[in-house]
Amino acid sequence: MLEQLKEKARNLPEVPGVYQFYDKNNTIIYIGKAKNLRKRVLSYFTKNHESAKLRIMVNRIADIQHIVVDTEIDALLLENNLVKKYQPQYNIRLKDDKTYPWICILKERFPRVIITREHDKNLGEYFGPYTSGFMVKTLIEFLRKTYNVRTCNLNLSEQNIKAHKFKVCLEYQIGNCKGPCEQFQSEEEYNQSIAQLRSVLRGNISETIHYFREKMLKAAAELKFEAAEEAKQKMLMLEKYQNRSTVVHPTINNIDVFSYIKEEDQNIFVNYLKVIHGSVIQSFTLELQKKLDETPEEILLMAIIEIRSRFGSTSDELIVPFPIDYPDEKIKITVPQRGDKKKLLELSEKNARYYKIERLKQKQKAPSKDKLEQLLLQMQKDLRLNTLPRHIECFDNSNLQGTNPVSACVVFRNTKPSKKEYRMFHVKSVVGPDDYATMYEVVLRRYSRLLEENAPLPNLIVIDGGKGQLLSALSALRELGIDTQIQIISIAKRLEEIFIPNDPIPLYLDKNSTTLKVIQHIRDEAHRFGITFHRKTRTKQSLNSELNNIKGIGDATRQKLLTTFKTVDAIKQQPFDSLEKVIGKSKAILISNYFAQKQ
Repeated sequence: MLEQLKEKARNLPEVPGVYQFYDKNNTIIYIGKAKNLRKRVLSYFTKNHESAKLRIMVNRIADIQHIVVDTEIDALLLENNLVKKYQPQYNIRLKDDKTYPWICILKERFPRVIITREHDKNLGEYFGPYTSGFMVKTLIEFLRKTYNVRTCNLNLSEQNIKAHKFKVCLEYQIGNCKGPCEQFQSEEEYNQSIAQLRSVLRGNISETIHYFREKMLKAAAELKFEAAEEAKQKMLMLEKYQNRSTVVHPTINNIDVFSYIKEEDQNIFVNYLKVIHGSVIQSFTLELQKKLDETPEEILLMAIIEIRSRFGSTSDELIVPFPIDYPDEKIKITVPQRGDKKKLLELSEKNARYYKIERLKQKQKAPSKDKLEQLLLQMQKDLRLNTLPRHIECFDNSNLQGTNPVSACVVFRNTKPSKKEYRMFHVKSVVGPDDYATMYEVVLRRYSRLLEENAPLPNLIVIDGGKGQLLSALSALRELGIDTQIQIISIAKRLEEIFIPNDPIPLYLDKNSTTLKVIQHIRDEAHRFGITFHRKTRTKQSLNSELNNIKGIGDATRQKLLTTFKTVDAIKQQPFDSLEKVIGKSKAILISNYFAQKQ
């Protein structure tokens, strides 16, 4: 096998590219880049490796694949993308698994500015990501207030605005929006605000301050004192925002700063600072885990490629703590020894250290796997379960005097809520406030569906209620033939009694018991989710109930009426001519006749 691999390596081209090592199971175990594919790959099979991990990896190689690219920088980018996609066992691991927030200027007429954790270039123009959720919320609040961008999700097409489909809202009344929905603000003026906002997000704060200063002086000269005061306040807000940024010499413009901190346990932290016009406008720390015998230069280079790709950086100067062989000759590499650039590097190192300390605190606070196992074992013992309750589902019913009966099912995995798996049920077969029949229906429907989909069943079901609700749920499980596969309990609110099937005596857990606290948390979450769903259902029903009763009036017509007149009461008060303009003569007759008969 070794000779075959050597022969394959000798046949590789002497050009830049990316190579992939596969094991006997055809799984990628390592991805690397090379200036010269043949020399780099052949070195794995001809050199004596000091690293035990590297020797083990080489012994596992069963096949080699490669991809040729034009330049070394292309090889770096391709390697980075492939490592993120396949996550091979022996490659450096990127430890940050968060989805960071971005600020996005949407591609639409009168663009909105939103916070999002999804990155879709077709949606709009993105700025970020930002490591602090609080900071990005504060920033977007500042931008909306300063530039009066709209927050509504109305379709402000030229046709809709000319048709007078919209009315200004409270945001206009309190001065946060200039009312483009009613043509109180032109598209040209709005887009000027967006351009200024975009400039701030790119770090060009000084230019924007100058813009508002000129606007203030011009308005004052024309005796437009209100406009001058408005421009002045925006200028002051921008100056305040700029003063909060770390400022170095203003001649230092559009550079990236990278620092490198290593821990004893092979974890490495690379901090990134973005500097525009002498101000630090962005900071981000990437955690990596060393796998083989990669050098600090190789690790830093990989981190720089990942971070610049993630942030879309176009800076042509990089400040780094030690020399690196960056493959793009157009990029200037600076290792500062003194002055402002040295201070920036020290600031970056300080950010990396703070991040490392914060991560350590989070690890200490987070429950370890051992603690989780102990908790699950304790729950199993306290609740007399046959298996560990890793997957728990809880049901709660909601109704108001028998109206709009609904039920909620929440799902917890390893004692944590799995909100994507939450389910809501409109009760179909029960008339009136019958909690037992409701519980029977929703449990039957939930697990009929899981059985049809061949989905895994929970280890434990928790019912919010007493013996009656428990027996109803149990009978549904028996009908499905799974009552012996799933364990079920109920918890009564008043005394926090826990009922177990076939045991006439309720179980009372100590009020400080971790098992009781977990069950209470699950029960309370089901109640919260059920109440929220019930309120939405009741509100929707109250809005549309009367319109639903009118024969010949469909969903599209109801939507037109509510969009135009906002409420059912307002529709009742409309003269026939107003209704006819919106929905036509025949349907206006149906509406008028219906409400006339109700009077």
